[in-house]
Amino acid sequence: MNEELPNGLNKTEFSENSVVRKKTDEEQYAHARARVAYRVSAASIGVNLALTAFKLFAGIFARSMAMVSDAVHSASDVFSTFLVIIGVKIGGKKSDENHQYGHERFECVAAILLAAVLAATGGVLGYSGIKTLARGNYEALAIPGTIALVAAAVSIAVKEGMFWFTRAAAKKINSSALRADAWHHRSDALSSIGAFAGILGARLGVPVLDPIASLVICVLIFKASVDIFADAVRKMTDEACDKKTVDLLMAIISSQDGVDDVDKLLTRKFGDRVYVETEISVCGDLSLRDAHAVAQRVHNSIEAGCPEVKHVTVHVNPSDHPPEE
Repeated sequence: MNEELPNGLNKTEFSENSVVRKKTDEEQYAHARARVAYRVSAASIGVNLALTAFKLFAGIFARSMAMVSDAVHSASDVFSTFLVIIGVKIGGKKSDENHQYGHERFECVAAILLAAVLAATGGVLGYSGIKTLARGNYEALAIPGTIALVAAAVSIAVKEGMFWFTRAAAKKINSSALRADAWHHRSDALSSIGAFAGILGARLGVPVLDPIASLVICVLIFKASVDIFADAVRKMTDEACDKKTVDLLMAIISSQDGVDDVDKLLTRKFGDRVYVETEISVCGDLSLRDAHAVAQRVHNSIEAGCPEVKHVTVHVNPSDHPPEE
């Protein structure tokens, strides 16, 4: 039976030996995390290669500019997935002399590069659509064939399915690079919706809708790239955790025996991991050894209750409360 971890990963997916991830488990944690990312990425590459070939054939054969644009978008997904693999692999490396706090932020770098690829893809598609519209003579534009409509419908269904599949995996391993790849799938599904609408409109007698659909696709792709970029930047600039995580940490700390009060709690994101600093009040009459034991319980409980936490610093302040009997 697979017991669920706090972030949704079961033992089989996340760790073969232990639910509580400690310092000695870092290498195993990174390996298990990478295994999930590689499995999802392999599926993504296979699906995107098949879709790219099908949509490119349909776009050329059916003379649909929107479908050719959509095929280019799918091709960019293959490249972006390789960026995800590289980011997860480097981000999972152990600390070394040059990166003593780890390499997790390299995943954010991969996400930023992915955002740049998306933006460039959108720019190419937008430029092509604008050129077609600027030429005018819309009545002379080719009417797309039926196979282009079929390709768009297939792409919508497949890419939306890949979005949910990849997004679920990203949440399980808390990967910003994989999350960015999920939204790349969603942007592809949205672009296929635009392609479908444009192709359908062109076949109904308004051929100008096909290049207009290319521009709509361009805007959607740009929006996805901005969102991915913003999320990666937040994680690289020591953004604090959300209220839900802070409340969970506060509850864990407050519930430990010997903790009279939580004087301070600071959090910061380090790539897809979290650093926690807290000050607790304990009875001032406790011995150093006993006070340290309280701090150690707080430290271990945070790591056990929040798998995304990489490091915890606990500072002990004396309080005037009498020691517990």
